[in-house]
Amino acid sequence: MFYGLNNILKKILPKRLFYRALIIVAAPVILLQLIISIVFFDSIWIKANKGMTRSLVGEVVTLFDVYKSNQSKENIKNLTDLYKKNFDFVINIKTDEKLPETRSDRRFSPMDRSLRREMKSVFQNNYWFDTVTYIDLVDLRIKTNNEIIQIFFPKAKIAPSSVRVFVLWLIVPSLLLILIAIIFLKNQTRPLVKLSKAAERFGKGELVEDLRPSGALEIRKATYEFDRMMKRINRHLAQRSEMLSGISHDLRTPLTRLKLQLAMMEKKDLAEKMSSDIDEMEKMLNDYLQYAKSQAEESSSKIDLNVFIKEILKNYDEKRYDFSSEHNIEIEGRKNLIRRCIINIIGNGLSYGDKISIQTKKSVNSAIIIVEDNGPGIPKEEYSNVFKPFYRIDKSRGLNKSGVGLGLSISQDIIKSHGGNISLSKAKLGGLLVKISLPF
Repeated sequence: MFYGLNNILKKILPKRLFYRALIIVAAPVILLQLIISIVFFDSIWIKANKGMTRSLVGEVVTLFDVYKSNQSKENIKNLTDLYKKNFDFVINIKTDEKLPETRSDRRFSPMDRSLRREMKSVFQNNYWFDTVTYIDLVDLRIKTNNEIIQIFFPKAKIAPSSVRVFVLWLIVPSLLLILIAIIFLKNQTRPLVKLSKAAERFGKGELVEDLRPSGALEIRKATYEFDRMMKRINRHLAQRSEMLSGISHDLRTPLTRLKLQLAMMEKKDLAEKMSSDIDEMEKMLNDYLQYAKSQAEESSSKIDLNVFIKEILKNYDEKRYDFSSEHNIEIEGRKNLIRRCIINIIGNGLSYGDKISIQTKKSVNSAIIIVEDNGPGIPKEEYSNVFKPFYRIDKSRGLNKSGVGLGLSISQDIIKSHGGNISLSKAKLGGLLVKISLPF
């Protein structure tokens, strides 16, 4: 039971911290005001309204008693003048008229309900009143014999004037308190929003240089620790790149010497084989450096994906690829890295197949790039292995020995550094389908 209620509350409640905190602050204020309003309405306003209505009906009954005792014109004139002067009553006596048949009193109005109850106890059904037509007046009509006595009196006689003031003082402070809470919560949640955006940008491999601790002490501490962690990671990546650059420089020198020594060997067949191995070692070294530097520091920029892919495809034979797109798609990313990733995928497809198909789509929150080829494909059980560095399949697609097994590893590293995803499946053309998704 509680589990189901918890799920319902999770669906109803807002997801963002600001709105949840606002509910925590505003809900008690609104609840308190409702309780105060109900207590006031029930114990004060209704009782006051009932007493005032009963007093008014008493004045009307007195008017009737005096009128019945003496119905001379002089007495009627003195009576109307007296009530006009002392009670603000405007009295009209109409003969040969009936009470209106249309119901004009409001069923759920406390003022109408109280007046109806008091009038009915004295005059049964020989009355009619209207509190809607006039803003400040009530039209009350009472039937007696062949006459209708029409009385106009101010609404203030049956409606306490303090209600509007009370409602005003009830609403204005509540709105003021909620407004102050909104401003305060906005200032408190802004550092959290900045921290989450900085974490998102850092997760995509972007440089984050404008992160400054602000807000409450706990948020400042979290921001400070995140900044320290970010700097440690960046320092580690920089040290790794420097180390690999040093290794590259140190390894190229002995490889160059080996090449020179092989060129001077008399056994040319053996020299050619050994030279081929050295060339492969050099390519492996270069590809490994490329893989290690795939997180290189580069500023992000807006990329028109369709135009970007068309520029890359200019370097390939038009007969060997088909390109289609559905929408104009713009993403935020590092151009050089994304270009390297797409070139790796296209190069793999053209190396193992005769033709490739490239398609771009737009989903709810990401751009989709689909690359298919008509090559031999990859067994399903090998999909996860081909993303490992230096992993090569000795079957099907492993027949091409030009690579060293880093193309898909580098591509995956680049895509994940942008917060995207890359997956493999069977292509309609019979080969491999590579699906890349990049967030907007």
